[in-house]
Amino acid sequence: MSRDSLNHVSSASHDLADDIVRRVANVVGEAEAATKPLELDPYRGQLFELFVMADAAGFVAEDAEIDLTADNLCRELAALWGLTEVTQDAMAAQSKIPPAQLGRLRALWSVLRLWMEWDYAWKRWEEFHPRQGS
Repeated sequence: MSRDSLNHVSSASHDLADDIVRRVANVVGEAEAATKPLELDPYRGQLFELFVMADAAGFVAEDAEIDLTADNLCRELAALWGLTEVTQDAMAAQSKIPPAQLGRLRALWSVLRLWMEWDYAWKRWEEFHPRQGS
């Protein structure tokens, strides 16, 4: 997370956002090491808990000062893993993406899809679960 552009946001918020991104990256690394998909537990459950933390902190809202929406979370992970440069270099050279980075890209797509699905469901919860007596 770029601290320069968000000087008015508390240090604790930045630390929490950085921690969430780091923990998502760790979950992905654990799944890769176990050669298991992120869509299976325990990885799916761990990622969902991180989504809930990000949402509770206000990082998943469209107008959030610290943006951990699906797109920006994946942008942060891509930068952390050096995928931005790898994909740009491969496109410029019209070559294949190395297998290790291709695996990370697949993991990134899984994180993106899961995060988007949870965000969609979370935002529509009340629509399908009205409060009793309302």
